[in-house]
Amino acid sequence: MRETPLRETSLRAAVDGGELVATLWHADAAGTPVVAIHGITANHRSFSPLAARLDAPVLAVDLRGRGGSRSLPAPFGLEQHAEDVAAAIAAAGFERAIVVGHSMGAYVAVRLAAAHPELVEALVLVDGGLPLRPAPEGVVLNPEDVLGPAIERLRMTFPSTEAYRDFWRQHPAFGPYWSPAIEEYVDYDLVDVDGALRPSATPDAVIANLLELDGRGGYTAALEGLTVPVLLLRSPRGLFDEAPGLYDDEWLATWTSRLPLLDVRDVEQTNHYTILMGRGVDAVADAVSLAATADPSAGEEHSAAEATREGR
Repeated sequence: MRETPLRETSLRAAVDGGELVATLWHADAAGTPVVAIHGITANHRSFSPLAARLDAPVLAVDLRGRGGSRSLPAPFGLEQHAEDVAAAIAAAGFERAIVVGHSMGAYVAVRLAAAHPELVEALVLVDGGLPLRPAPEGVVLNPEDVLGPAIERLRMTFPSTEAYRDFWRQHPAFGPYWSPAIEEYVDYDLVDVDGALRPSATPDAVIANLLELDGRGGYTAALEGLTVPVLLLRSPRGLFDEAPGLYDDEWLATWTSRLPLLDVRDVEQTNHYTILMGRGVDAVADAVSLAATADPSAGEEHSAAEATREGR
């Protein structure tokens, strides 16, 4: 897919506790606006490769506790993130948008569509958004055990930008696929905190969100109650370039049977990160373009038909 030169402006949106930092790419483009929401330890620059492939306004935010929004206070829950994103949409002047969420950002996208359906034309969930498979009965998972190296990284300091790049070059899901886009994302992620260079995501924010990814707190009901078209792009490989990826076939089948509006497409030869910042980004751009040309009433008609069959 052809790339276009990035035209970007900074945007700040007033939210509870301060301002949410965002970038608006291609503000004057004529296409359907796109809102992009990043993953649990990520930042909004993960979407620059996608913005370069779209002829539409693209708004990407740094969620509270990450990137330029690092200093925003708790609560860090998915519902708070959704309200923050809604404020950013208003600040950008969008009426409705196609919402793209990667990893944890997909869960925020679902919460946004549930709370503010008037803002959401369609959802494109990039390797995220379905509740994670629960732990075996009797097993209590420690969030720090689940994310392990990610939490450890957030507590590290680095002597220089180059040292942080070297750290990421050793990551199995990043290093073999290194690119200028990944380098720019990594550079943005390193921030000065009290005179030390640290990753921008705060451990408290990350742990708070990790606890929600199993569908608790009404999330499952919000997901099942969606009335907009939902496309899930699934990677066959996971956070460390391992197989299977985040959603194995059996667990995915459980959710496709429960979500009649869900369309699933696999993006082959990608892992959880390169599906967005590597060879998979063209598939994400294609999905967004398809959503922009779809009949916006399709989701409402499908929902009405389901309600009729169920006697509601």
